[in-house]
Amino acid sequence: MTIREQMLQIAREAKEASRIVAGLSSRIKNELLCGMADALEAEKESLQRQNALDLEAGRANGLSAAMLDRLELTESRIRGMADGLREVAALPDPVGEITGMWKRPNELQVGRMRIPLGVIGIIYESRPNVTADAAGLCLKSGNAVILRGGSEAIHSNTAIGAILREQLKRRNLPEAAVQVVPTTDRQAVTELLKLEEQIDLVIPRGGEGLIRFVAENSRIPVIKHYKGVCHVYVDADADFDMAERIALNAKVQRPGVCNAMETLLIHQDIAETFVPRITAALQQAGVEVRGCPVVRKFAPEVAAAGEEDWAAEYLDLILAVRVVASIDEAIDHINRYGSLHTEAIVTRDYARAQQFLRQVNSSTVVVNASTRFADGGQLGLGAEIGISTTKLHSFGPMGLEDLTTRKFIVLGEGQVRE
Repeated sequence: MTIREQMLQIAREAKEASRIVAGLSSRIKNELLCGMADALEAEKESLQRQNALDLEAGRANGLSAAMLDRLELTESRIRGMADGLREVAALPDPVGEITGMWKRPNELQVGRMRIPLGVIGIIYESRPNVTADAAGLCLKSGNAVILRGGSEAIHSNTAIGAILREQLKRRNLPEAAVQVVPTTDRQAVTELLKLEEQIDLVIPRGGEGLIRFVAENSRIPVIKHYKGVCHVYVDADADFDMAERIALNAKVQRPGVCNAMETLLIHQDIAETFVPRITAALQQAGVEVRGCPVVRKFAPEVAAAGEEDWAAEYLDLILAVRVVASIDEAIDHINRYGSLHTEAIVTRDYARAQQFLRQVNSSTVVVNASTRFADGGQLGLGAEIGISTTKLHSFGPMGLEDLTTRKFIVLGEGQVRE
């Protein structure tokens, strides 16, 4: 069987399975997810043996320490995968929810019902826990899922997938509802992206290169998230203690993630006082600061920022800092250089906070809090399949509802159209 034939078979089986999964009750789905969670914990030793093969190959192939860390399945991470499945099981089931019923003059009742999307393809890198997380979210929302992880995690992903599929089999449910692509050949991705008749949505999770490849080669709708160039704007009347705490958290707590701050904007009226304070605090925390000429006037030790810094996603302890003349200039800067991810304002002025909320063109806009809250779990979604910076069909962290669509339902009593 060629790779093309293999991917077509996987997709066709997923399509068939999706019709059964779409009709499962909440009780059955929840019991399935809890069973999967228990099985992952029960099989932790075998999972770690398979993960060790990936780690050994990764070291031989020169993977960085950071990549190896993301790849490793520790006992706590396996427990975290299991807990994640239980958390998804505890979430409200969106499937079948009826929203906005209204009555027409002819007494027809019209509403909209949430239904699954069908088959979702997830293409991702490095972290094996995505295999369980994505499967759980897709199953709870009534979808079948095709999982294609990175070649560096093939043993780990395959082992997790086998455990999840066994729980489907035990309940006489189609194993094809969860499928891990069994080959590391890159052609498999190319072939999957052609199967628009079988796959309803593709969600790539990984670096910008992967996401651009998927977006440029897919015939299937793609939820995109190229990068996270996130900003914090410190307004003229901001509380300095709050602004410092937020800026340090947004940059330093976990710099290698997409909701970390990459550019700090400061109002000119407070630059003389706040710039030396915040740059010193950032540098003490190990951050390399790159500033505009005004920043360097008040903090001469700071390196000069170039035009390329304003659009940079460093994913590291590096930060661009710019002084702006007004909130309007801050918003213009964000809308020009941002990536539609997450932006925050620190201010005590209600009107300017509202202006920032209305005019900033990003999927998550925050007032007086860190950008690091742009996360499904932190925002109350329970879990997320990813963060979308595409306005269709979802925008921002994607939870269970975002893995559904809505159909019209019409209830009549014999009406016919004249």
